[in-house]
Amino acid sequence: MEKNYRFYGWESPIEINDQNYPGIHNIRDLYDVLSDLWCEDTCAPRMRKDWTKENMTLGQCSITAFLVQDILGGEVYGVDLKDGNYHCYNRVDGYVFDLTSEQFLPEKLTYDCRNPQSRETHFSKEEKRLRYEKLKASLEKYLEKTRPQE
Repeated sequence: MEKNYRFYGWESPIEINDQNYPGIHNIRDLYDVLSDLWCEDTCAPRMRKDWTKENMTLGQCSITAFLVQDILGGEVYGVDLKDGNYHCYNRVDGYVFDLTSEQFLPEKLTYDCRNPQSRETHFSKEEKRLRYEKLKASLEKYLEKTRPQE
């Protein structure tokens, strides 16, 4: 049975052909892995009280977008939010996708690629950098278990 993905750009044909990411062949596979790694500790502190496994993408946008950039390259952009913050997403090889968009459903965001986001600006906040490092380390730990042993 085919899984019903709800993140923006889920149908993107972007492939991950990197032996460093065994079992992760496309952005849907990456989303599946991250779904098991996102947690309250990787959620933005101001949103933690509302984070649940059912709303697992809440507060995960920038750290996820920059982790995706590490894996696939491309650019990170931001959608202006009503509270003055940005919600981050990715553009890779002309394809736009947002692995953490489900937190806004049923609202639809506008992905116009007008607001480039920089890692330096986002990670100047130590708590955000530490959350990114935690998510990245969790992914690496997952990958270590799945890599073929030599």
